[in-house]
Amino acid sequence: MKLWQKFAVGSTALISATVLAACGSSNSDSSSTSSKGGVSGSVKLWVDNTQVSSYKAIVKDFNKKYPDVKVKVTQSPNGSSNAKTDVAKDPAKAADVFEVPNDQLGQMASAGYINPLSPDATKTVKKNNVASAVKGVTWKNKLYAFPFAMQAQTLYYNKAKFSDEDVKDWDTMTSKGVVATDFTVPYNVYPIFLSAGTEMYGKSGEDLKGTNVNTQAGVNAMTWYAAQKHNKGVMQTSNVLNQLKSGKAGAILDGPWDAVNIRKLLGKNFGVAPYPTVTIGGKKVQMQAFLGIETFAVNSNTPTKSQKAAATLAEFITNKESQLRIYKDQGQIPVDKAAEASDTFTKDPVAVAVKTMAQSSHSTLMPKMPQMATLWDQAAPLINGAYSGSIKPADYMTKLTAFHNAVSKKN
Repeated sequence: MKLWQKFAVGSTALISATVLAACGSSNSDSSSTSSKGGVSGSVKLWVDNTQVSSYKAIVKDFNKKYPDVKVKVTQSPNGSSNAKTDVAKDPAKAADVFEVPNDQLGQMASAGYINPLSPDATKTVKKNNVASAVKGVTWKNKLYAFPFAMQAQTLYYNKAKFSDEDVKDWDTMTSKGVVATDFTVPYNVYPIFLSAGTEMYGKSGEDLKGTNVNTQAGVNAMTWYAAQKHNKGVMQTSNVLNQLKSGKAGAILDGPWDAVNIRKLLGKNFGVAPYPTVTIGGKKVQMQAFLGIETFAVNSNTPTKSQKAAATLAEFITNKESQLRIYKDQGQIPVDKAAEASDTFTKDPVAVAVKTMAQSSHSTLMPKMPQMATLWDQAAPLINGAYSGSIKPADYMTKLTAFHNAVSKKN
C-alpha cells in the first residue's frame, strides 16, 4: 500500500474512542503464543485488499498446524493505513489481528487498543528479525506488534535517460533530466529536514520536544524546497507513474509497493537505486527517506478465549515463510534475518536498494509518537508553502517555530 495513505488521517477518531477502548479492554494479559497444542478459537484478520488472496493461502498453512482455530480473512475497512481509526470506531467489533504501520503503534498502545507482546513472543521477534524492525515495534521499551516488512522509498529511473553514475547526485540528475515527486505529500519530502540535520522527536524518536526544525538547519531545508520550484529538472506531480510512463520524467521517488508496475513500464530500461546525495545549506549530504515497518498487532479487546489463537496467528503470518510469500506476491521487503539472506532477496535490485535505504545513514525510522497525526497535518502546508513561495524566506523561522510548538504538545 502506498505509504502516504498511512499518514493522511488525523487523530480525532482515535482520541474520541479512547474511553470506549479503556472500558472494553478488560483483557489486559499480554499476547501469548505458547505451544502448538491447545490453541483454539475464532479469529478475524484484517489485511489490505490486494493481500487477501495471499493471506488466505498462508492461513491454509496455519490451519494445517492449528486446525482448531477458525480464521476469517477480510480486507481492512479503509486499508491498513487507517488501522488506528478503524479500530477506534468500535474496538470490540474490530479484527482480532490487523495490519498496521509502525508509526501508529504508540497511539494505539496509549489508547489501550493493543497490549505488549508476551515474553516468549518478544524473544522470538528479537531473535528472528533485523534490529530496525524490532525498534520499529518497540514503544516505551516494550514490543507491541509482529513486524513483517520494511518500506523505504528509493529512486526508480529510466536507464535510457540517466546513467548509473548520474543517479548518485541530485544536482547532476536534475541538470540532465527530470525527476518527479509530490511536494504536497510530506512523506515524500519531509526527510529533507532530516537530511539537513534536524531530528524528529529526538534520536530516540520518543522525545516530545525533540523535533528541532526551528533552527538554521530547518531554514536550510525550507530554502531547498523553495529552490526546487525553479529547478527545471524537478517536476511537481500527484501521479509520478503517469509521468514516468509518458517519458516526461526520467526518474521518480517511490516505494517497493510500486516496483512491479515500474518494471512493466520501463522494461529493459528499469533502474533502481538508493537516494542520491543532495546539496543543502551549501553542503553535500545524503538525501534521506523514512523507514517504515509493516506489522500485525493483536486487538486487546479480543475475547479471552481467542487471545491465544490471535497471537499465535499473528506470529505465524509474520514468520520467515510467510514473509517470503508476501515478498513474492506483493513485493514487500522481509525483515526476517534468514529471509533477507536468501538468494531471492539478495539478487533483487529493488530489495537491495531498500535495504541500503534502511541504513541509518539513509533513513530515519518512523516515530510512533501519538503526535505524529498532528505532525503530518502541519507538515503539508509548511513544506508546500516553502515550495510554492507562499511562505517567504523572512517568515521561515516564524513558521518553523509554530510547527515545532504544534507537534510538541502533549495529547
